[in-house]
Amino acid sequence: MNVNNHLAQFIDWYGPGQDGSSPTQDQWKGILDRPRDKPLTLVNFFKFREEAIYREGVSEKSGQEAFAEYASVSMPAMQRAGGSFLHVGPFQGTFLGENEDWDLIAIGSYPGLDALIALYSDEAYRAAFPHRTAACARQKVIICGE
Repeated sequence: MNVNNHLAQFIDWYGPGQDGSSPTQDQWKGILDRPRDKPLTLVNFFKFREEAIYREGVSEKSGQEAFAEYASVSMPAMQRAGGSFLHVGPFQGTFLGENEDWDLIAIGSYPGLDALIALYSDEAYRAAFPHRTAACARQKVIICGE
């Protein structure tokens, strides 16, 4: 499948990303245009809601509980895809630069673009992704690589 097919499929599955819950079309294109054989690392910053908010409305569970549901599926899906976590842990503050407020940091490493594509194409991962969206008041993902 070429970049444009992946781009259209991911936007169909995850939405246009205008609310910050998934990548925008330009962000998808930027990552899908990367060389397929170069490793990449994603640094994820998460701020949880007090109560998870799904499309149907506020849930009985907290944002942290909804995120745990997402993580219980996303971690094995990432391993199936060929990726691994370098670190997952609570945010403890800013050492240098502007102060920020996050709850959790997760650093995921992928041997190449195909592993990331495999993760976002995984049916179980796609089914769990709404828990991530419901859990997070905001999130930021930074791309690092060669």
